Amino acid sequence: MLYIDHFTLNIPDTTKPRVIIIGGGFAGMNLIKNLSGKDFQIVLFDRQNYNGFWPLLYQVATAGLEPDAIAEPMRKMFTGKEDFHFRLVRTTGVNLATKTVSTLIGDLTYDYLVIATGTKSNFFGNEMIKQYAFPLKRMRHALDLRSHLLQVFEQANMINDAALHQSFLNIVIAGGGPTGVEVAGALAEMRKYILPCDYKGIDFEKMNIYLVEGNDRLLPAMSPQSSSWTMRYLQKKGILVKVSTRVKSYDGKLVTLGNGDEIPAQTLIWAAGVTGELLNGLPAGSLERSRILVDEFNQVKGLSNVFAIGDIALMKTAEYPNGHPGVAQPAIQMGKHLAQNLTRRLRKKSFLPFQYFNKGSLAVIGRNGAVGDLPGNIHLTGFLAWMTYLFVHIFYLIGFRNKLVVLSNWIYRFFTYQRGNRLIIRPYVHKEDKAGQEFVDRYLE
Repeated sequence: MLYIDHFTLNIPDTTKPRVIIIGGGFAGMNLIKNLSGKDFQIVLFDRQNYNGFWPLLYQVATAGLEPDAIAEPMRKMFTGKEDFHFRLVRTTGVNLATKTVSTLIGDLTYDYLVIATGTKSNFFGNEMIKQYAFPLKRMRHALDLRSHLLQVFEQANMINDAALHQSFLNIVIAGGGPTGVEVAGALAEMRKYILPCDYKGIDFEKMNIYLVEGNDRLLPAMSPQSSSWTMRYLQKKGILVKVSTRVKSYDGKLVTLGNGDEIPAQTLIWAAGVTGELLNGLPAGSLERSRILVDEFNQVKGLSNVFAIGDIALMKTAEYPNGHPGVAQPAIQMGKHLAQNLTRRLRKKSFLPFQYFNKGSLAVIGRNGAVGDLPGNIHLTGFLAWMTYLFVHIFYLIGFRNKLVVLSNWIYRFFTYQRGNRLIIRPYVHKEDKAGQEFVDRYLE
C-alpha cells in the first residue's frame, strides 16, 4: 500500500541559496557536478532515480545491452556531495510569484530554479498512433519494445496463416533521424545474424523493415554526404526506405502512410519527432514551439532567477536561429556553464554569455557502418566513423563499470555476431491487444 498522504519532501531548511533543478538528464547532471554544495543547497526532482546515456537506448531495445549498462543511480553519482538532496517525485508546476515549485507531495521554495526537463515523443496530435506505437525516449520504452519484439517473433513462429504471419514480420520505423536509422541498422543485423539461429521455423528473408521519413533525405540534421551514404548503406542491408512521406495512422495492425500505402504490421516504432516537457505556471510569452525561450545566459525570457538548460531551452543565436540541436553536447555545456554563472552571481560577478562549441554529430547504422560530421567540414563514413562513434560513446558513459560492460559487450558482439540479452522478463502487450494478452496469459504468465 502506498501511503502517499503521509509523504513529505523533507528538505532541510538552509541559509544558503537553494537551487531547485527539475530533470536529471545531461544538462541537470552536469549542472550538479559543477555546483558546490558548500555554496548552495542543491535539490533535484525527477520521476526516475537514474541518469541514462540515451544515445545507446536503441541498443537496450534491440537486445544489445542491459539497462544498467547505460544508466547510473543518481544517488550513487553524488554520494558524498555536500547538501545535495534528490527526491523521486513528479513536478506539477511552479508559482513564480511565491518562488515555489509544486510536486505531488508538497511545495518547496527556491532562490534559483533550473528547468532541465528535456523532451518527450511528439505524436503530432494523433491519439491512435500514440496509443499503439512504441516511442523510444525512456528506459521503460526500450524495455517494452524489446519484450514486444521478442514476443512477436515467438508468436510468428507458431502462426500458419500466411497474411497474419507476414504482419508479424513487418516492422515499421517512423522517423529517419539518428534514432530511426540506428534502430533500423540494429534490426537488420538481428535479422541476418541472430534471429535465423533462434527461430529455425521462420524464413527471415520475408522479414521487412521499413524506415519512413517525412523529409526528402535521411538524417536531415546532418550533411547531405552523411545522408546519402546512410541511404545507400541501409538499402544495401535490405531496409525498405521511404522518404518524403509520413505515417498517417496506425491501429495496432495496419500502418497507413501519407501517400496511401498500407503496411500490415504488429510493430510501429515511433522516432518521428519530440516536443518539450513543459512546466505548468510559465508565462506564454516565455514559450515558443514547445520550448522555453532563454537569453544568452540561459535565463528564461522575462523572468529572474529562473533558468532553462538542455533540450527544453530555446536560445536563438545568429548561428542557431532555431535554437541549439537537441543532442547531448549543448545540454552538457549548458549545465557546466550555468554552474559557473550561478557561482559568479554568488561572488557578485556578472554572468558570462553561453557559447556553444559544436563537436560534431555521429550516427551508427550497423557493424562497421557509421557517419560523422565533425568540425572543419570533416565528414567520416564507414569503419572510421564507426570507431569514432564507439570511442566517443564509451568516453561519455557514466562510471568505469558501465564503460567496461559496454565495451565488453561490443567486443563480444564484434567477434560472435550475438546479442545476449534476448530475455522476455517483463511481457508486454497493448491494453487493447486482446490476442496479445491471451498469448501472455496462456504461455508466459
